[in-house]
Amino acid sequence: MTLATLTTDGACVNNPGPGGWSYIARHDTAVIELSGCVPDTTNNRMELMAAIEGLKALDAFDVSCEVLLISDSQYLIKGLNLWRIKWALQGWMRGKPGNKVPIPNTDLWQQLDELARKHTIVCKWVRGHTGNIDNERCDRLAEDAAEALADELGTVRRRPRRALGMGLHAKTADCRTD
Repeated sequence: MTLATLTTDGACVNNPGPGGWSYIARHDTAVIELSGCVPDTTNNRMELMAAIEGLKALDAFDVSCEVLLISDSQYLIKGLNLWRIKWALQGWMRGKPGNKVPIPNTDLWQQLDELARKHTIVCKWVRGHTGNIDNERCDRLAEDAAEALADELGTVRRRPRRALGMGLHAKTADCRTD
């Protein structure tokens, strides 16, 4: 089994609002870096979407991988490590018998569960904004994607806009606003 490293991040302007996701996938000598955006979403959904899109990218290598998934999202890491299997066994529901409700973001958790079953995944949580190079890069890409879409949509921000770019360039998926 080959080793791949997948670093992911999500961002959202106003939360909920325009969001962005990004990943950096490293496998052998290949590096895939991608970001994208969604017009009306939450930060948690973008964290999940980043992992989903990153795992889809690893499928392009056409081999099962041992994946080191690195994220600053406790929601993503705890969901993959602790909650996902239980939720799946309970039909993606939570709560006491007679008072069960669907888990938030069921659609994305189900996609992530399906993709995660193709690989052996080891999750590593890193504190955001502490110098992990790929995490910092993913943060910038996700923020840039969310901010660019917010600008396009004319979104009024509840907090000041961060400066875009830092002089770095990456491929960005088309952001759909329809």
